[in-house]
Amino acid sequence: MEATVPDNPCGTAIIICPGGSYHHLGIYNEGHTTAKWFNTHGATTFVLRYRVAQDNYHYPAMMQDIQRAIEHVRLHADEYGINPAKVGVIGFSAGGHLVTWAGAFGERENELKKIGIHTTVSLRPDFVIPVYPVVTMQEDIGHKWSRKSLLGKNPSQEQKDLFSMELQIPKSMPPVYLVACHDDPVVMFENSERLYASLLAQHIPCTFAQYEWGGHGFGMLNNAFMKEFHWNESLYQWLKELSFLP
Repeated sequence: MEATVPDNPCGTAIIICPGGSYHHLGIYNEGHTTAKWFNTHGATTFVLRYRVAQDNYHYPAMMQDIQRAIEHVRLHADEYGINPAKVGVIGFSAGGHLVTWAGAFGERENELKKIGIHTTVSLRPDFVIPVYPVVTMQEDIGHKWSRKSLLGKNPSQEQKDLFSMELQIPKSMPPVYLVACHDDPVVMFENSERLYASLLAQHIPCTFAQYEWGGHGFGMLNNAFMKEFHWNESLYQWLKELSFLP
């Protein structure tokens, strides 16, 4: 995990989970550029190199990694100059699935114990930002590569349901800022629609930033999508309204 403390920290921490279908990690365009942007706004950043299938890791390794990251940040909040009540997560593609899982399962002690997580601090992030996220593991619109990388070739229906985030949103889910494009050629837009519907059904404070074009994998690079929509400026306003950024 790569930590960067800005010159004038505002007390907020953000754990960044790049995408890569749970197979590899898009560290630069979704990790480092995102960290740089958050640093300019005073947030202390942590780019998480969670374990992936490329290195022969599958569930529960990824889930253990994000929980340990949240635990580490909260346990060392004083050292980093962080407010432990302002620890958020942002994830892209499969990383979006991972951060949504963290929000949904952060208070489920029994589920966490199953994967060997025991801690004295809260593992529930204070806000969740899934960007063009993998959401469902169901056969109809699920992203097959992510499902295979996470759960193996032949997951049971029980496993598919447990990791379909639209089926797992609790009433304790933290606020969510969801980003997706209608023309996403990698992860079907309907993934985000299902997640948003579940968040609304549980009355979770959430914003769904939808864009007609932009595709997949834009991260926070200064690309055509960013130049047209400046999607991070809308994100900044949301974080500012919730008092996570100054």
